[in-house]
Amino acid sequence: MSDGGRERTRLYLITPPQIDPSPFSETLTEALEGGDVACLQLRLKNVPEAEVRLAAETLLPICQAYDVAFLINDDPVLAKAVGADGCHVGQDDTPYDEARRILGPDAIIGVTCHDSRHLAMVAGEAGADYVAFGAFFPTATKAPKARATPDILTWWQELMEIPCVAIGGITADNCRPLVEAGADFLAVAAGVWGHDKGAGEAVRLFNAIFDEMTG
Repeated sequence: MSDGGRERTRLYLITPPQIDPSPFSETLTEALEGGDVACLQLRLKNVPEAEVRLAAETLLPICQAYDVAFLINDDPVLAKAVGADGCHVGQDDTPYDEARRILGPDAIIGVTCHDSRHLAMVAGEAGADYVAFGAFFPTATKAPKARATPDILTWWQELMEIPCVAIGGITADNCRPLVEAGADFLAVAAGVWGHDKGAGEAVRLFNAIFDEMTG
């Protein structure tokens, strides 16, 4: 199945909300060995900044070795300090314009847009590198503020060139409607780290589906 030329969907990994950087670095390496990954977002919650910095400094070289973009959630100052490729900001986080001012014109900055076409248009017109829609499925990673439906991905693809990311409870078992609807990236956390056959096998499964459905 193919849509006749749309670029292949890619995987966008998000860390668990709390990690021990040393053992997680082995898990991350296993995941990246499993196949193509576009980026990793470091998203640690209720963790001291020093621990976030340690995690960033541990994981960034691994991402660089595999040519995977490394983003930090809602901390453009830390992202700049550690040499990350950029950051991701939510609607209640650092405003996009401020993040861009801190990180400069070449950084990757993505914006959470929930299920809102208006928020996505605002972010796109401001210059965001991607917009993220979701949650599409129930998720234990965080309490979603909205539930999105696949048609918002199709609407965005028909309207804008800026990539869109689908997020929220995505697994290899439920991702096909999102790929079909037009997601450029699937943001996945537990669907990779919690896979019963390991992170590497989960990445392999996602990439097999992407190869089948897009490209």
